[in-house]
Order: sequence, then structure tokens, then C-alpha cells
Amino acid sequence: MHNSLIWSVNIDQAVQPEQRGFVRRFLANLGPGLITGAADDDPSGISTYSVAGAAFGNSFLWTALFTFPLMAAVQLMCARLGMVTGRGLGGAIRKRYPVWVLWPACLILIVANVFNIGADLGGMADAMQMVTGVSSYYWTPFFAVVIASLLIWTSYNLIARIFKWLTLVLFAYVITAFLAHPDWGAVLLGTFTPHVAWSRASFAVLVGILGTTISPYLFFWQASQEVEEERKIGRVTLAQRRGTTDRELIVAKEDVVTGMFYSNLIMFFIIMTTSATLHAHGVTNIETAKQAAEALRPLAGDGAYWLFTLGLVGTGMLGVPVLAGSCAYAIGEAASWRASLSRKPARAPKFYMVIGAAMLVGLALDFAGLNAVKMLFWSAVLNGVLAPPLVVLVVMLTSDRKVMGKRVNSRTAKVLGWACAGVMAAAAVGMFVT
Repeated sequence: MHNSLIWSVNIDQAVQPEQRGFVRRFLANLGPGLITGAADDDPSGISTYSVAGAAFGNSFLWTALFTFPLMAAVQLMCARLGMVTGRGLGGAIRKRYPVWVLWPACLILIVANVFNIGADLGGMADAMQMVTGVSSYYWTPFFAVVIASLLIWTSYNLIARIFKWLTLVLFAYVITAFLAHPDWGAVLLGTFTPHVAWSRASFAVLVGILGTTISPYLFFWQASQEVEEERKIGRVTLAQRRGTTDRELIVAKEDVVTGMFYSNLIMFFIIMTTSATLHAHGVTNIETAKQAAEALRPLAGDGAYWLFTLGLVGTGMLGVPVLAGSCAYAIGEAASWRASLSRKPARAPKFYMVIGAAMLVGLALDFAGLNAVKMLFWSAVLNGVLAPPLVVLVVMLTSDRKVMGKRVNSRTAKVLGWACAGVMAAAAVGMFVT
């Protein structure tokens, strides 16, 4: 979330650079964009990147560079939408388009998110079973209850403060990548030479990478959190929130670009690490959390399983609340409810009921007996298939002067937005055709 949710520094402080040195100002300006980037590397993301590196080696390293400008452009559009209109994405769609556009957009989000919640909970539970020996059937409801309780009875602020540090464990992939002595020629080739084999497996991995990197829930979350930040500094009415300054837009851009860069940096090194440690030794088909954790053995030895579990649980504790919360924001804004994590449950009962329902349905999916790693991967693929229509909506809304006034997209932003939708749609078609 924004500065107040991570470093408890409000926007008023963040937009006074003359009072700070560069580093302090930069850190103070980090907020929704950074936490969105951290949540983007959720258990589904870790699993998908691990599958890509194990199955195809360095072949998909180029996607880290390729997706960065696309995801940054779309997330920045969502941030600007929330800041300029004073509404979340669901509210902006409701205000501008008819209900036959609004509710299918929300349905796309809900389907993708609920499946993703189930996959993330299952991945966290599977990792805990690996290190404790206690069955994942106990860990899955445990994590669901803990996350739901923290969201309903405390705040996402508390979750972020407690678990954001666990995401730093992901830097273990950066260190391991170097300790594993990769083939640097192959790394450079994979980074700068786009290549997708004409096979269903290859296209499925590409769709999964695109889907877990440019995910529908991040669009709704980003816009809604910008609105939450406005509320926190006293702009409680729509009229007070509407509009933004050049300086605030610059702050948002720094925040979003930094968050997306962090997300893709970790993505790059997870693929590189699993390529150097698993693919290079013939492990090309990851079926269990234990196999995925083996990628960290050059750094942590027997502690690789604990290191992997800490990273997976930490990102899950950030990612699952974002998934459930974005469902609630979308439906609440579409239905004109009181939709805010800053409100107590008694003041926004329907909003919190959606969070609870999303968690319960996701939990139910976990008990269907699906393989946790495969479920994590296919949840990313589902996101990749469902995201293009929402990207189109985001680009159209933020290019519309009736919505954004003079803050419409630049030509570069529009090109990147349409390119994002086109690439994701083409990858999905390629998967089905092959």
C-alpha cells in the first residue's frame, strides 16, 4: 500500500522533497505501487517462474524485460484513474459504461481471483507440510482463517507491516543464481533474444508468465488503494478526492515503476536460478514444493526448504489479502456499497462479506484434491486468458476525456496499453491453437 501503509508517512510529507534528501524522499514516496509489485510475486508467480526455468531453462528470461514497460504502463493507468476520478476501477466502469460491461468485468475478476486464492493457499500449505510434516489439509484452513481474521478484525496495514519483510527472502534467488554458476552466454541469449517454441506447453508457460505478471486483481487493487490514500489524508468525499496535481502524479509514477521493477527483478532471478539448478540437472517437471525448493540448495543447503517456505508464505500473506480485497472493492464499487478496508466491519458489512465468501470458495477449491504446484501454475494461465478485456477497459477509461479530463493517457502510454492487450490475447490464442 502507499507510504502510510508501509512507512507510515502520508502523501503531504511525500510531496515536499525540499524537506528531505533524495533517498529519504524516494523511500517516502513508495506505496501502493511497491506493495502491488511485492504482491505480484505471490505463490502463483513463484511457482510459474519456477516451472518456466525448470522446463525451458533460460528461454523465457526475455519476458522479464519485455513485460516491464507493459505492466508499468497499465498499473500507472490504474493509479492515475484512482487519483483523478476519486473512484476505484469498478466505480469508474460503473460511472462510464452500462451494466452489461460492468458486471462481466467484475465476473472476470472474481473467477480469476477465487481460483488464485485457492492456489495460493494450497501452495502455502504445501510448503508448510514440506518443512513440518503436518498435512496441508490443516495448514490450508489455518492460513485462510488467519488472513481473513487479520483483514476483518485488524487491517491490511498490519499484515503488510508484519509480512513485508518476509518478501525480502526472495532475494535468495538472486544470490543463488550467482552461486549456481550459470552459463552466462545462455543467460544473455535468453535475456535479449525472444523465443517461444511452437508448442502448447511453451505457449502455456508464456500465458502463465503474462498472467501472473499482469494480473486483473492488480488493476482493481492499485486504483482502490490510491483512493484509500486520499481518504487517509482527509479527502473523504468524492468531490474532495477528484483531481490531482502534477507532483502527485510524479510521486505515483516513481512508486509504480519501482514496484514493477522489483517484481520483474525477482521474476528474472527465479527463472535464472531454477534454470541453473533444476533444468541444468535434468529436473524439468516440477510436481511438488520440495522440487521447487531444491533450486535454493546451493545457497541454503538443507535449509533450502525453510527458505523457500518463508518466501512462499510471506508472499502469500501479502498476495491473498490483495486477491480477496480486490474482489470486494470491485463488487462494492460496482454496487455502490461502502467499500473500504479502512472501515470497520459494522460500517461496511457487505464489503467484508465478499472478502469472507472469496476466501471460503478459494478454500473449497483446495479440497478438490488438485496438485498444488499445478494449481498455482494454471491459476496464472487463467489470469493470462482473462486479463486482456480488462486491459482494454483500463486503456479506454484512461484515454477518455470525459473520465480523465486533461489527464488522459499520453500517446506512449496508449501504445503500451494496447500492445499489452494485444500480446496477451495473441499468447492465449496461440496456446489454444497449438
